[in-house]
Amino acid sequence: MNAIWNDAVLADSDQTVVVEGNHYFPPDSVNRQYFQESPTHTTCPWKGEASYYNVVVVGNVNKDAAWYYPDPKPAAAEIKDRVAFWRGVRVEG
Repeated sequence: MNAIWNDAVLADSDQTVVVEGNHYFPPDSVNRQYFQESPTHTTCPWKGEASYYNVVVVGNVNKDAAWYYPDPKPAAAEIKDRVAFWRGVRVEG
């Protein structure tokens, strides 16, 4: 699977975990040069608190376009630190 935005490959892995229709990429498959920490956090009742990244490609910012669970609840342990995408990021395989 690939995550692509503005022609940049944000992540590439054949080891994604699919939860609620979202592909969660392993941390080592993510091209970190495109990511900036975001102060945004949201809470899912069964997964826990999500943290976000802004995706930045050639000066273009896609705010909070990626998220991850640094300390998920036990039911979501398999996605700990894995990164998922939305807001126009194409995930294709």
